[in-house]
Parts: sequence; C-alpha cells; structure tokens
Amino acid sequence: METGRTRMELTLIIYRYVLFTAFLFLVLVKLSHSFPSTQGKNLPYLTSDVEEVSGKSFDYIVVGGGTAGCPLAATLSERFSVLVIERGGSPYGNPLVSDKMYYGFPLIQPDEFSSVAQSFVSKDGVESHRGRVLGGSSAINGLLEAGILPYNGFSMEHIEGTKIGGTLFDEYGIRHTSADLLEIGNPENIIVLLNATVKNIIFHVNGKGNESMVRGVRFIKSDGSTSQTYEAYLNQPENSSSWGDVILSAGALGSPQILLLSGIGPEKHLRNFGIPLVLDLKGVGKEMKDNPGIALLADTKPTHRFPDAPQVAGITKDMKFIVEGGIVPISFNATRMPIAIKLAFPESKGTLELNSTDPRQNPAVEFHYLEKEKDLEECTKMVQLLNKIAGSRSVVLFLGKEPQNNLMSSQDELRNFCKKNVRTYYHYHGGSTVGSVVDDDYKVHGIKGLRVIDGSTFLESPGTNPMATVLMLGRYQGIKIVRERQNTSVSCSPPQL
Repeated sequence: METGRTRMELTLIIYRYVLFTAFLFLVLVKLSHSFPSTQGKNLPYLTSDVEEVSGKSFDYIVVGGGTAGCPLAATLSERFSVLVIERGGSPYGNPLVSDKMYYGFPLIQPDEFSSVAQSFVSKDGVESHRGRVLGGSSAINGLLEAGILPYNGFSMEHIEGTKIGGTLFDEYGIRHTSADLLEIGNPENIIVLLNATVKNIIFHVNGKGNESMVRGVRFIKSDGSTSQTYEAYLNQPENSSSWGDVILSAGALGSPQILLLSGIGPEKHLRNFGIPLVLDLKGVGKEMKDNPGIALLADTKPTHRFPDAPQVAGITKDMKFIVEGGIVPISFNATRMPIAIKLAFPESKGTLELNSTDPRQNPAVEFHYLEKEKDLEECTKMVQLLNKIAGSRSVVLFLGKEPQNNLMSSQDELRNFCKKNVRTYYHYHGGSTVGSVVDDDYKVHGIKGLRVIDGSTFLESPGTNPMATVLMLGRYQGIKIVRERQNTSVSCSPPQL
C-alpha cells in the first residue's frame, strides 16, 4: 500500500511539472498566431502523394502526426531530416476541427477511412473514438462550478478542489492542436505524408548477432482505394552507431498494433495471423487501461445551445475523482449537457490483439472496465457525487430549471448502474509500456533503431487530461535524442524530393 501511494505521489509531482511546462510551450505557439488567419501558414511541406515519399530516406521516421509525434518531429528537425507519416488528413481549413462552435461534431458521423475521428467498440461493449488527423486526438478533445471545495480559480496545477484549466481554443474560438507545433521546427527538414497508414516495419538482421535492426517502414494509402505497398527508409551513414530511428507515435491503439503487424509480440498470437516472428515480446498489447467514466445528463431533454468544451474541473477523493461538464452535440441541431466523472488509477487491466492484418482496421481491445472490486466500489461513490453535483445551485441556475432526477438509493442500484453505464473518458493508454516493451529511453527491447514515444508507454493516466503530458513526452524525448547525437560527426541530411 505504501509503495502504491509513493508511486502515485511521484506520478502526480511529475504530472504537475509537465503540465506547467506544456502550458508555457503552447503559449509560445499561440503567441506566434496573432490572428486566426495565420494558423497553418508556416507549416513544413505537407503531401498526400505517396509517390513523392516512396523510396526516399530520412534520418528519422515518425509514425503518427499526433499529440506526441508533432512536437517530437519539430524538435528532431532542428538537426535532422524527419518524415512524419499520418494516417489522417490536415486539420487546417476544416471547421469541424478548428471552430469552437463545432466542438464535438467530428464524433457524430465517423466513417471507415476519412473522418477525423475513427470510432471503435471495445470487447467490453463500450464505444470510443481515436483521432485520425494531423494533430491526432488533440484535434477532437474537449462549464461548470463543480461544487467541490476549495475553489482555486484559474490554475494549471493538478490540485484538489474546483479550478478553471487551460483550453485549446483561443480568443477567436479557434482550436490549436499539436500540429501547430510543427511550425516551430525547421521546415526545410520535415516532410509530412498525410492519408497514409503504416503497414509494418522493415528489418534486417545485424550481422554481429541476432538483434534485428530497423531499416524503414512500409505504408499504404489510407482511403482503401488500393492495397499497393510503398516504402521509406532510414539514412545509412557509414558509422552505423549513429543511425536514426523509426519512432512509433501512433497512440495507445496504433503503436502496439504496428508492433504486432511487424512481428513483435506474443509468438502464439502472431502465428494465428501468419505473421513472421521477429521478436517474442510478450508485453506488447498488455497493460491496456482506460479510466472508467460515468456520466449523468443534467438537462431533461435536448436543447439548441452552442457546444462548449469542458474547462472547469473538480478534483477530489485524493486526486482519484475528476469531474467535468460540457455541452455536446447529439446531432447537427441538438445538444445535451452531461456531467461526467473519471476514475484515476484504476486497478482493472485489459489487452489489445489484432483483428486482421489490415492496418486500417481497428485492433481488438478489451479494458475489463470495473472488473476489480475496488474499481466498482469507487464507481458507486462517483455516481453519488454526480447526483449531488447535478442538483447543485450552479447547475440549476445555468439550466434555468431543476435538473433531471437521477436519484438511486441502494448499493445494488448503484452497482448495476455502473456496470450498465460505464463509459470511456478517452484517456486509454498502455500496450507498449515502459519496462515490459520499451526501456527508460523508450527504445524497444531487443530491436535496434526502434522507439515508441506516446501514451501507449504509460502505466497510468492520472490527470484531468493527458494531452499536456503526451505533448511534453514528445518534446523532451526529442531533446534527449538530439543531445545523444550531439557528439557524433553526422550532419543533417535534408529530405529528398
């Protein structure tokens, strides 16, 4: 118990530091956009033409232009050539992504290949979404006085009480995603390939031993129009010790999926799909967690309010309960007002496995929500807290009427409600965790030239929203990689076109 408590406290200390530095990082980016018309004007070269990239070589290949991948690529570009492969399109010029008045709309009508949000249903039966656009889930993420004391006003700290946190939207109502961070990189050293999905990693065996070395990646078009495979490679300087890396930043579903498709994972599972084994790494797809959430509708029926992202959060129960409210669209002309609560540090864990060898299809994931008795007990307490908040004076004043009556009295009623209504908070993580899959430098065990840098490496996701943590993971690991190679004689190789 004491060890768990110490780990939790250490995690929260690190989270607070990362949150503050991420805030400063994003402020610098926002200051570079005096007006919304300048957003996306200083980006590196973007293309959806796979032929332009096919057969070319780069110092680093970042798979996934999302919350971690964009700051990582921008940082690496200070000295090295970088290819970013993003399975979705550009967020710029798309009002469903950029305009606050359309907050939540991308989740209403996702499609199989092109929507900015790709839906999936876990084996638990819980519907969820993952980002499929440059900027990743930071392009689809989400006001309430929670009635949780003390009231802390505006704060970037993760502290108990009610606070007003940061927002991705500026004073013009324009969303700033992680894709904006590409503008502070060296545009001469970055190429972003859009609408392309990585199929697997290319290896060759190191002649000095059995360790496999990464050579590049294979990718296909994301639109499903063809299954033709293309390739991109890592530069091969004479001093092989100074090779760059393929870095997976495809998220908690995408990165473990690519490892499995590349032959890295549990041997028995790979054999079932006829995938040649590269490394029997049993931790791939394990330690999957999703913070269980419960939501109550504060209003009694759909209305026509403008959608609004949650910015006020209530944090209580030793940082374990995080409460937020918002106004979300349920159709193109109606909204509802849910109040939702998330359980941090759940004990229940799940797994991720392949559904098929098509990388465009979602993998099969099961989180085992509330499987552990402690998680279920905490959930019943969360429902009781939501009932209290939904009936609070601030909610009544906002709605102009009494809220919906959601009272439940018995413990059995509360437990059954939790089991039937558990939902995602979209903060799922794990699958390529530090220790079992990657080391402390985020290098995949037993493979040379391969790293995973994203939320799939997390054992916990404690904060109000993990976006800041993931942003700074990409930034700091980029800085660390650049410093590792500062003393080498290899100079930057500009991208080839």
